[in-house]
Amino acid sequence: MFTTLARPQVWDVPIDLEAAIAALKRELNAVILAHYYQESGIQDIADYIGDSLGLSRQAASTEAEVIVFAGVHFMAETAKILNPTKQVLLPDLEAGCSLADSCPPAAFAAFKAAHRDHLVISYINCTAEIKALSDIICTSANAVDIVRQIPADQPIIFAPDQNLGRYVIAQTGREMVLWQGSCIVHETFSERKLIELKVQHPHAEIIAHPECEAAILSHADFVGSTTALLKYAQASAAPALIVATESGILHQMQKQVPQKTYIPAPPTGPCACNECPYMRLNTLEKLYWAMKHRQPEITLPEATRRAALKPIQRMLAMSR
Repeated sequence: MFTTLARPQVWDVPIDLEAAIAALKRELNAVILAHYYQESGIQDIADYIGDSLGLSRQAASTEAEVIVFAGVHFMAETAKILNPTKQVLLPDLEAGCSLADSCPPAAFAAFKAAHRDHLVISYINCTAEIKALSDIICTSANAVDIVRQIPADQPIIFAPDQNLGRYVIAQTGREMVLWQGSCIVHETFSERKLIELKVQHPHAEIIAHPECEAAILSHADFVGSTTALLKYAQASAAPALIVATESGILHQMQKQVPQKTYIPAPPTGPCACNECPYMRLNTLEKLYWAMKHRQPEITLPEATRRAALKPIQRMLAMSR
């Protein structure tokens, strides 16, 4: 649920945006949390940059009174679930998620009812309503470890990402019932073009996010969460990396290991499809506007929030 606000006008935005945002942050006692897939300008002014697991931990531990979430709406919802008394702002209400949208709550409730003896493990890239229907939440960083902690005789539903689910099955050997959802960005990579790129750059390593399709993962030298990919870039001896995930992560890779060459994995078509169109809706101007007017604000029904909190708390406890 969101509180709506009219779009900002050009004349409402100060010339020195970074200074204005810093002043508002002090005034509001705010913290800016940003995902690695945000535009570089937002990454550079954020108090914390991370993947879904890291952002969840930061949201759970922050002492700030206002959380400005530069990400997509399920991330801002997660922050609100963890911080019911704090204000959570999202710079653009249209910043949704194709993966979250692929799992409608009513349809998933029926799916769950058809598998009553199954434990529901849901990837954090889902709505608050899906979290409320889940037993445990996971991220790409901890999904394999969480599934390994579940007793072998316990049937599992894994939702909503079928590609991450298949990766977890391959890593754990566990059979799971998969909801057939997916991310438009991670399903756009072309295996043929990836192979051609590897031929052009024989000394480059391929690294990939587990939301990618199995054909892409089969060519990867390393598969991991966004943070794991960043750490691998720091540790790898390869002079170049072909990166199969949203290209926003390349900004941090270039900042931390500038001597390497980073090549975004090619999409099937001519478009810049390896940029998430939802993540990129957030801008510095919109972030300033949200802080200035303390809107758009994320709100949730309390019953939904409480139900969604339990599986997130289980995830955090199992990820220590």
